[in-house]
Amino acid sequence: MKTNPIHYENIKVKGLNIFYREAGPKDAPVILLMHGYPTSSFMFRNLIPLLSKNHHVIAPDMPGFGFSDAPTREEYDYTFDNLAHTMQAFIDQLGLKRFAIYVFDYGAPVGFRLVTANPEKITGIISQNGNAYEAGLSTGWNPVQKYWQYPTQENRNFLKQFLTLKGTTFQYREGVTDQSLIAPETILMDQHFLDRQGNVEIQLDLLKDYANNVNLYPAWQAYFRKYQPPILAVWGNRDPYFLPAGANGYKKDVPTATVKFYNTGHFALETDCDEIAKDILTFLAKLPR
Repeated sequence: MKTNPIHYENIKVKGLNIFYREAGPKDAPVILLMHGYPTSSFMFRNLIPLLSKNHHVIAPDMPGFGFSDAPTREEYDYTFDNLAHTMQAFIDQLGLKRFAIYVFDYGAPVGFRLVTANPEKITGIISQNGNAYEAGLSTGWNPVQKYWQYPTQENRNFLKQFLTLKGTTFQYREGVTDQSLIAPETILMDQHFLDRQGNVEIQLDLLKDYANNVNLYPAWQAYFRKYQPPILAVWGNRDPYFLPAGANGYKKDVPTATVKFYNTGHFALETDCDEIAKDILTFLAKLPR
């Protein structure tokens, strides 16, 4: 089956170069793909061709990730509020008027800020292990939560283990039954960007700021209840960080939400991309343009 080519684009946003992948007809319904930690739009390399036949797919790299600029901590405030401000400027510059949004991991707190700021633009939400409920946080977050409560240098340094190749490998492989489905190059590329000079402190800043995402959970849940957006939660049920309870939470606030579980880990697209794509396409077909 012929697929649409993926175009690799760059755009200047508030003085920063933002890299993004784009595919599909320009006049088709738009879906915005928001990546997580520690990856980039590269995580969507297999999904984009499956979605782009009848949809205009846009997948940016956030500042500090992938091929977008990674300014120093002195030049850029690495908070989720600021990442969302940059991504807001990105969608404004591209002139996106209506779109569905796919959020994953860090892409969820950034994406939900965009959603609540632009309710008139959102046609639907796909959350793939993108959390908005405290019940969805596993005990794997305990060291991070300890740092939130006691922001000492010792607790900050302890989190550096999550930024190592061992930590990145764990994120990809934990909970996966068939390890041969995990492409080794995606782990190595993520680690390459993590290992850039100064990036460890940037990522520790974001881990510290993640507490503000949890503080915003009630506001995002209120948005879900008020606007009742179409929601599809596609969830790796063996994710070591975001539990199935986080997926089921959406149904409490949006009773019409669809929740699908896959027997895999955090990076569900690495193992179950075809099945997830089918579920997404079924969901997208029902959305307003």
